[in-house]
Amino acid sequence: MRAQDVMSSPVVTARPDQSVKEIATLLAERGFTSMPVVDDDHVVGMVTEADVLRDRIPVDARTRIWRDENVQTHPAPTVAEVMSTPAVAVTPGVDCAVLARMMLDDHVRAVPVVDGGRGVVGIVTRRDLLRAIATDDATVLIAVRSRLAAYGGADRWSVTVHDGVVEIVDDFDDATDRHVAQVIAESVAGAAEVRVRSRESVR
Repeated sequence: MRAQDVMSSPVVTARPDQSVKEIATLLAERGFTSMPVVDDDHVVGMVTEADVLRDRIPVDARTRIWRDENVQTHPAPTVAEVMSTPAVAVTPGVDCAVLARMMLDDHVRAVPVVDGGRGVVGIVTRRDLLRAIATDDATVLIAVRSRLAAYGGADRWSVTVHDGVVEIVDDFDDATDRHVAQVIAESVAGAAEVRVRSRESVR
C-alpha cells in the first residue's frame, strides 16, 4: 500500500494567520487531532491538539487550595505562534510501511501528502492506517479480484483471503503475470501479506 491508497482527501487546512480559537473549534467539531498549516500552497507546519491546549486553560478562580503562580494563560494567538515545525510531508507514492514507521518514530499522529504544484492532496493519520489493517477479508477479496480481472480477465486467477493474507493461484503459469499480480494485490488496503503461486505448485 502507498499513501495515496489510504489517505483522506480533500484536506481541511489552517492558515498561519488564523486564530487558535478558530482552529480549536475546527478540531473539536471535525474530530481531528491535527491539521496541516498551509501558506501559498506550501505546508509550513502542523497545528495539533497539544499546540492548541498548551497554556490555554486558565486556573479556575474558585480554586483556592492549589494555585500555581507559574501557570499563565495567553490571549488568543495566531496559528503561526503555536504550530509545530518543521513541517514533515510525504508524496502520494510513499510506502505505507515507511510512513507508519516514520509516524511511530517521530511520535506524530498525522502526515500531510503533497503532490508538487497541486499542493496538499491528502493526509494520512494513524486511524487511516488502522482502518486499512482492519479491512475485512470480504472487502479485500472483492478489491483484489476486481483489480486482477481488469489486468488478466475475470477467470484468470483463483483468489482467497484469510486474516488479511491473500492467496493467488495463477492458472496460466506465467512468472511475469504472477509478479504483476503480486504488485496489484499488495496495493489493496487490508492486504497484510500476498502469496502468488502457479497452479502446478499446488497440485
